[in-house]
Amino acid sequence: MNNNKLTQKELIKKYKKNNQAREILSLLSKNKAAMFGLIFLVLLILVSLGADLLYDYDAKVIEQNISERLQWPSLEHPFGTDDYGRDLLARVVHGSRMSLYVSFLSVAISLILGGILGAVSGYYGGVIDNIIMRITDIFLAIPMTLLAMVIVAALGANTINLVIALSVSSIPTFARIVRGSVLTVREVDYIEAASAIGAKDATIIFSHILPNCMGPIIVQTTLRVAATIANTAALSFLGLGVQAPAPEWGALLSAGRNYIRDYSYLTFIPGLAIMLTILALNLLGDGLRDALDPRLK
Repeated sequence: MNNNKLTQKELIKKYKKNNQAREILSLLSKNKAAMFGLIFLVLLILVSLGADLLYDYDAKVIEQNISERLQWPSLEHPFGTDDYGRDLLARVVHGSRMSLYVSFLSVAISLILGGILGAVSGYYGGVIDNIIMRITDIFLAIPMTLLAMVIVAALGANTINLVIALSVSSIPTFARIVRGSVLTVREVDYIEAASAIGAKDATIIFSHILPNCMGPIIVQTTLRVAATIANTAALSFLGLGVQAPAPEWGALLSAGRNYIRDYSYLTFIPGLAIMLTILALNLLGDGLRDALDPRLK
C-alpha cells in the first residue's frame, strides 16, 4: 500500500513538473525575440560542433597562403582572406568553437562554485553568511574584465588560464544570485518539514531548496555567458586570451585592426559575430526571465 502511495505521489510530482515545463516552453515560444535568440544559438552551436566537417583546421584555418592574402569577400572566399591568406569564414567558424568553449566552461565552473557558496551562505546565515558575502563584496568591487586581466597576467596567457580567470571573476555574481534565491525559499513550510523529520542539510539544500531556485539561476547563467563571450574577446584582443594561430573572435579583431582602413571586413565580420551572439543570448535571457516569472503569467 505504501509503495502504491509513493508511486502515485511520484507520478503526480512528475506530471506537475512536465506541465510546468510545457507552460514555460509555451510562453517562451510566444516571444519572437527569445525564439530568434534560441534558434540562432542552436545553429551556432551546431556549426561550432561541426567546424571540422566544414573546414579542415590545418589546411584552411592555420595554413598560410600568402598569394591569396587580403582578398575581399568573393564566391571563393565569402568572408575574404586575412593578411596571411587564410580563409576568414573558416577562421570565424572555428573561432566560434573556441569562444563558446571558453565561455560555457568558465560559466559552468563559476556556477557550480558560486552556487555552492551562495547556497551555504543563504541557508546557514550568521557568521558564515557574513564571511562569504564580505569576500564576494571585495571581488565585486573589482571590474570583471580587470580582475580577469590581473589573473591572466599573473598565471600566463593561455586558454586554461583564461578559463580560470573568467571563472573566478564570475563566482561572486552567482554566489549573490543563489544566496538571494535561497533566502526566499528556506523559510517555506516544506523546508521546515524536511528539517523536522531529520533530513540532512546537504539533502535539504540540493534536493529541496536549489531546485526551487532555478528560475533566476537559469536567467543569470544565460546573461553571464553573454558577458563572458565579450570578456573573452576583450582579453584575446589585448593578447591575454587565446594565442595565435588558434582562431578566436577577439583575436581575429586584434589581427585585423592594423588593416581596418583598407580592409574593414577583417574587423567587421568577427565583430558582427560577437555582437549577434551576445544579442541572441540577451534576448533569450530576457525571454526566459519573462517565462519563469510567475508575476508575468
